[in-house]
Amino acid sequence: MSSSLGLSPEIIRYLAGANPPEHPALARCREETARLPEARMQISPEQGAFMAAIAHMLSAKRAFEVGVFTGYSALATALALKAAHPIGAHLLACDISAEWSTLARGYWLEAGVDDIIDLVLAPAAETLDQRVAAGEEGSYDLGFIDADKTGYDAYYERGLKLLRPGGVMLFDNMLWSGRVVDPADTSADTTAIRALAQKAKGDDRVRSVLTAVGDGVLICVKR
Repeated sequence: MSSSLGLSPEIIRYLAGANPPEHPALARCREETARLPEARMQISPEQGAFMAAIAHMLSAKRAFEVGVFTGYSALATALALKAAHPIGAHLLACDISAEWSTLARGYWLEAGVDDIIDLVLAPAAETLDQRVAAGEEGSYDLGFIDADKTGYDAYYERGLKLLRPGGVMLFDNMLWSGRVVDPADTSADTTAIRALAQKAKGDDRVRSVLTAVGDGVLICVKR
């Protein structure tokens, strides 16, 4: 099972008991994904609860996600969107894998949120550019980015265009299992993650904070 970086099994169990119970479809998605070789790509349940809480705090109605995998994060967000806005809630989900998104659709259907999720299978930067060109700039409340790390800067710039002032964009894996503090790691992914953290810190278009939730979540609030 995916869990937050550095937490003991005892703390993980404690968090599960202290947090709101998962929707049955979320639990099934998490449990079935845990049996896959790629299970580490799924966010932890405490991160899903954290994201849902942010969506509720924003009273978010429209959100976008880059990197869907088997659908856990999108489902956690969509449930929050629909709870706040039974009519008009919308989640743009960007991915390139038909295999994983087919699994995701099943969980979304089970939870009754498939009708508010617009899944687009195409390079995410192209999809976000198309939405900006279609006049959706400034119309989203929340964004979540959990995809190719070398693409993070491109998603950051496009996401800022789509967010309204006061909207929030979250970037996953910003601690990269601790590799960000290894000076010997100069890989493209690690370099891109470090660069985004520093860019957001100095960007007067946002207020940002890097947290240790999950594998590190960068929170960017558009000014």
